[in-house]
Amino acid sequence: MDHLQQHLADTLKARRSERGWSLTQAAQVTGVSKAMLGQIERGESSPTIATLWKIATGFNLPFSVFIEADDVDRAIPRRRQLLQEYSPADNLMQVLPLFPFDAQLNFEMLVIELAAGAGSESAPHEPGVVEHVVVIEGELELQVDGNWHRLVQGEGLRFHADCPHAYRNPRDRPVRFHDLIHYPQR
Repeated sequence: MDHLQQHLADTLKARRSERGWSLTQAAQVTGVSKAMLGQIERGESSPTIATLWKIATGFNLPFSVFIEADDVDRAIPRRRQLLQEYSPADNLMQVLPLFPFDAQLNFEMLVIELAAGAGSESAPHEPGVVEHVVVIEGELELQVDGNWHRLVQGEGLRFHADCPHAYRNPRDRPVRFHDLIHYPQR
């Protein structure tokens, strides 16, 4: 099992245990099957990014908690090549926590890359979550609450992420964008 898969397995198991949830309870709140959650905890399966978002949302936790350890030195510059660090089996979407969740500021900043023609749907996040999406390279179509917006390099959109939203790459080359996510005060 690689480092990331082990971190994900340990984090999921620890966070579920902290809440006193059975796998059945965790499956109910996340919408991810009990079997899949068990496989992730045992390091037998690597979830897709969409599945990991469901888990993070169900646990009411920032996404980056599951893919980067808390003890990362945040003063060291991040490198773009780390984008390959988390990638689902289909390689259609890759995510790097450029700035992992900061509890003091209640935000995380991700670099997301969608392959040519790829898309990803996101279930509503908890009330009060706001996303800022800024295209770094390429073209992105972003759906927020049923409305599609076209963003090109240098353009951004801020939206309340407690509604259905989706990302889609209409071009024949990858699109890369920053996703700054603000979580409500706890």
